[in-house]
Amino acid sequence: MPTRPKAKVLTHPAMARRVRGKASRAPARGPALRDAASVDTLRRWLDEKGIQKVKVGAVDVDGVWRGKYISLEKFLSAAKGGLGFCDVVFGWDLSDDLLDNTQVTGWHTGYPDAHAKVDLTTGRVIPWEPDTAAFLLDFENPDGTPFEASPRQLLQKVAARARSLGYLPRFGAEYEFFIFKEQPQSLRDKDFQGLTPLTPGMFGYSWLRTSLNAPLVHALIDGCNAFGLGIEGFHTETGPGVFEAAICYDDIEKSADKAALFKTVVKEICARHGVTACFMAKVDAKLPGCSGHVHQSLWDLDGEQNLFHDAKAPHGMSKLLRHYIGGQVALMPELTALYWPTINSYKRSVENTWAPTTVTWGLENRTTAIRVIGESAKAMRLEYRQLGADMNAYIGMAVSLAAGLWGIENEVEPPAPCEANAYAKRDAPPLPRNLKDAVALLKGSERARELLGDGFVDHFVRTREWEVRQYERAVTNWELERYLELI
Repeated sequence: MPTRPKAKVLTHPAMARRVRGKASRAPARGPALRDAASVDTLRRWLDEKGIQKVKVGAVDVDGVWRGKYISLEKFLSAAKGGLGFCDVVFGWDLSDDLLDNTQVTGWHTGYPDAHAKVDLTTGRVIPWEPDTAAFLLDFENPDGTPFEASPRQLLQKVAARARSLGYLPRFGAEYEFFIFKEQPQSLRDKDFQGLTPLTPGMFGYSWLRTSLNAPLVHALIDGCNAFGLGIEGFHTETGPGVFEAAICYDDIEKSADKAALFKTVVKEICARHGVTACFMAKVDAKLPGCSGHVHQSLWDLDGEQNLFHDAKAPHGMSKLLRHYIGGQVALMPELTALYWPTINSYKRSVENTWAPTTVTWGLENRTTAIRVIGESAKAMRLEYRQLGADMNAYIGMAVSLAAGLWGIENEVEPPAPCEANAYAKRDAPPLPRNLKDAVALLKGSERARELLGDGFVDHFVRTREWEVRQYERAVTNWELERYLELI
C-alpha cells in the first residue's frame, strides 16, 4: 500500500524552547532563528528542498488569510529583520471595502506599511506547490510590541497567560463544510443560488460517499497531513455534499495555526479539483448548519497530567474543570460576537439542529453549548459547541480559553449540568439572536476588555458594527421574493 506523505514541516537543531517547562509531546514547531548560523541553516534547508519562492501571510479579523509570494532574497532578509506589509488588511472587510470607523488604520493614517515579523517556527513546504515554502507573520507596533488588532497575537497573549498560571492549553478543532460542484465564476453566474452539491441527499458517516469521491477525499486528507495539519478523522456529515474533518489536538498555538490553515488548504485543494468548499455557518435554512467545535483541556506545564481529570471526583471532573466551565458559561452571552462573528452565524442557532441556542453545558450532551467528554485522564476534555465553521480559529480559541481561565481565577461554579434536551430548558439564559445585539453586549463588557485588551476589543467591535451596517442596508432575495410582486 502507498505510504502517507510525511509532514513537510521545517525542523533543524535550532529549535524553539518552551517558555516554561519541558517541551510537550506534540510535534516540534520548527526552527527559531537566533543568530547568523541559524540563517545559514535556513538557507541550506531552502536549497535542499528546492525552494524557489516563499509565501508569507497572516490572518485578518475575519479569519481570512492575507499574504503574498516573495523572493528567496527578500525572505532571507525578512527572516532577520522583518518586512513591511500594508496595514490595510486591518482596515477593510471581506470584500475589500474600506471600513469608515477604524482607528488602527485608515485615511487618517495613510494606510502605511506595518512591520511584520516572520515566525520561523511555522515554516513548511506547500505540497501542491513543491517549490514554495510558507511562513506565518506577526505584526508589530513601531516600538516592537504586538499589534493588538492581530488575532494570532491575541491568542499568543492569552496562551502565555495560561502558562504563567501553570497551565498548558491543548486544543483541537473540527470543521463541517459543504463542497459544491462550482467554481468562483459559476457561483457568481448563478447569483449563489441553485448550487450543485458534491453529493446528493442526507448521508452522514457514509462509507459509500467517501469512497465514490476518493480522489478528492484522499487529496484533502493527504494534502493536509503533508502540510503538517494532522487529520485525525474525515467523514461525510448529514447534508448534501457536507463533510467533517477533525484535526489532531496540539498545544494551543499550533492548534490554532492548524485550524486557520485548514480552511485555506481545503479551499485550495478543492479548487484544483474544480469544486468549491464553503465554511458558512448556515448555507440552507432547511439543513443543519456547519460547526467549528473546539476540544479543550489544560495540562501541567510538562504535558504529563491532564488537570481537567480527578479520578476521585464525580464523572472524573476536577474542580479546575468545573471552574473553567463556570467561567465560560458566565461570560458566554457577552462574548458571543467573538464566537459568532458574522450575520450568518446566528442562522445556525436553531432548535433541534445540533447547534446551541442557550447558555448550557452537559455531560456527553450534544444539545448544549459545552459538552464534557470522557471520564479518564486521557480523554477528559470539553467540546466548545457554540463555535461554528465561520469562526476565526485564533479568536475562538483565545476567547474561550480566556473565559475559562477567568472562571478558574474567580472559582466560578457552573450551574447544574443539563441532563436532557437543552432546547427544552426554558430557564437557561438565551444566547444573543443576532450580531447587532451580540456586539452591543461585547462593547459594554468590562470583562472582555480586561481579558482581551481594550485595543483588540475596540477594533473588533468596530469591524462588527460595520458588518451590521452593511447588512442593514442590503436588500435580500427573501425580501424581493416576499414583497416585490404582492405588496
